[in-house]
Amino acid sequence: MADALSVISTSVLRNLSDKLYEKRKNAALEIEGIVRQLASAGDHDKITAVINLLTTEFTMSSQANHRKGGLIGLAAATVGLSNDAAQHLEQIVPPVLNSFSDQDSRVRYYACEALYNIAKVVRGDFIIFFNQIFDALCKLSADSDVNVQSAAHLLDRLVKDIVTESDQFSIEEFIPLLRERMNVLNPFVRQFLVGWITVLDSVPDIDMLGFLPDFLDGLFNMLSDSSHEIRQQADSALSEFLQEIKNSPSVDYRRMAEILVQRADSPDEFTRLTAITWMNEFVKLGGDQLVRYYADILGAILPCISDKEEKIRVVARETNEELRAIRADPAEGFDVGAILSISKRQLSSEWDATRSEALQWILTLLDRHRAEVLSYLNEILDSLLKALSDKSDEVVLLVLEIHACIAKDQHHFRQLLVFLVHKFRVDNTLLEKRGALIIRKLCVLLNAEIVYRELSMILEGEADLDFASTMVQALNLILLTSSELTELRDLLKKSLANDSGKDLFVSLYASWCHAPMAIISLCLLAQAYQHASVVIRSLGEEDITVRFLVQLDKLVRLLETPIFAYLRLQLLDPGRYSWLLKVLYGLLMLLPQQSAAFKILRTRLKTVPPYSFNGDIMRTASGTYYSQRIHHVPTGSQITEDGDLGVDSLANMHNGINFSVRLQQFEQMLQQHRSQARLQSQQHHNNLTSSKEKQKHEDQSSEPDISRPPSRTSRRGSGQS
Repeated sequence: MADALSVISTSVLRNLSDKLYEKRKNAALEIEGIVRQLASAGDHDKITAVINLLTTEFTMSSQANHRKGGLIGLAAATVGLSNDAAQHLEQIVPPVLNSFSDQDSRVRYYACEALYNIAKVVRGDFIIFFNQIFDALCKLSADSDVNVQSAAHLLDRLVKDIVTESDQFSIEEFIPLLRERMNVLNPFVRQFLVGWITVLDSVPDIDMLGFLPDFLDGLFNMLSDSSHEIRQQADSALSEFLQEIKNSPSVDYRRMAEILVQRADSPDEFTRLTAITWMNEFVKLGGDQLVRYYADILGAILPCISDKEEKIRVVARETNEELRAIRADPAEGFDVGAILSISKRQLSSEWDATRSEALQWILTLLDRHRAEVLSYLNEILDSLLKALSDKSDEVVLLVLEIHACIAKDQHHFRQLLVFLVHKFRVDNTLLEKRGALIIRKLCVLLNAEIVYRELSMILEGEADLDFASTMVQALNLILLTSSELTELRDLLKKSLANDSGKDLFVSLYASWCHAPMAIISLCLLAQAYQHASVVIRSLGEEDITVRFLVQLDKLVRLLETPIFAYLRLQLLDPGRYSWLLKVLYGLLMLLPQQSAAFKILRTRLKTVPPYSFNGDIMRTASGTYYSQRIHHVPTGSQITEDGDLGVDSLANMHNGINFSVRLQQFEQMLQQHRSQARLQSQQHHNNLTSSKEKQKHEDQSSEPDISRPPSRTSRRGSGQS
């Protein structure tokens, strides 16, 4: 200190701490001259003493004016040192940087001014302090004083110029500091950071793209800033980086993919759109490098397919198609299980489009990696079965395609139908609303005959008789009405003349016994009219329920549709198809006369040409009397409408169909249903009786006590009256 005082007069030091700026400025100019002379003489020890004096006695003083003077003095000393300033920077710069956090805004302002002047002198030599200077400028960019902010901006521009022209700048040392600062929310700091990222990226010798994963998340975070200017700057920087990625031969897609997946779930629309756009380019450019991240990317894309913003939906769909077009192999790291897990999770999405695309992925995986998918079947099967109850028809149809694809194996085929029947059993609404759609689609995707045979086999042993009856009625209605089952109906029409038709008839008959109207319909379809007539005659009073009459009403109406046109045409030849007439008259007798179905069927029968059943003159439905028609046939035989010869055609075999056995089978099942109906009726009666007795007991307990005799007054009054 003594060395410093020997070269700097007391008056200079006094003026350096004066409250007037002009006096401090003049004192700084004198210090500049003194330091210049010492530098010329090579007396660096005294220069060091002068710098120490300015640091300890001025910049560290408790007096604000002293601190201001010290900062001006250090800048002046640096100017005086000129080319020799570099060797004293470690003494000069730290006190100035410490002043950036001074409580007095004017001191902070002078600190910016001092460092600005120092930087102009030393230029690239002060790069060694870059991280400290950057950190200080980052804080000053958000300073509460406008003048300090302005001074910091001037200094910032100078530092940027110095860095861009320097070959000593270390991007590796700077990136950790940048990454740490990217999470700051202050808008001024964000502008400062984006500015530096843009500047450094423009320097050819600095590879900012290689370090993009370190600050990419911060840039995406700025896209949702409340300031339009910051959003615009961040978007501009991201667009520039994306363009560089397109032109770069080697890019680290994997680390950035993780960030994009997270940002695709952002509540901010602009952030989601940018993230999805980046993912779209990544899938196109680096598909092979992203194999291990397909599941994560898919998990981000699928929700965006149903985004409320149309631009996001369009890009998400395009990305999804690009991703699906890439044929990756498990040997390359493609995780089938992870993709299935994502698809399964998205099946619970509230959006139809997302659920549909999730199912499309499962279909794609089944097509490409069937064995791997089937190994995860137990994990996804429950979700696929639940999806059958989906509110969207498109989703249900896709689920059925998946089930059909799985069911190509016999084991899985039966398992599917068993699960399906179970699903219908526990969810009656599903059977009512979607049963027809599901069965019809399965018949298209799989073989309709095999589907019906398997369902019949399952329902034949169904313990819940009410459900079995309902299910059979549903299957029967689908069989009679669905255009997809035309070939199946044609095959059944040949049951009495074709082995395949016979086998199908016998296979369905066992379970169709659960519903009398289904059996009658099946016989009409198979043209087994005599057996249908016997079935009708076997029905008892307790079998004619409301449900039975509803099904009968449906059948009568179906008889008027094109499906049964062949049957109506057969009525033109009543002599040959007399059993058909008996069936129709039998149905007519079961219908209430006031019902619409009765009138429809009676009207149809009125159009039938006259025919006598028994050889006596009979009145036809039209009311006219006709004589019998005698058909001459070989002795002891009679031609039936089923084309058989025999006195007891029911006992005989019709193309291998033993109708006597079938009738016994039907009657046994009918008896089971009757027993269950009686049991349910008895239980209902018992419950009703118990409820009434309980109510009676409660009523008696609430009545007043009338066991005591009436008073004498009451008796007298009563006697007098």
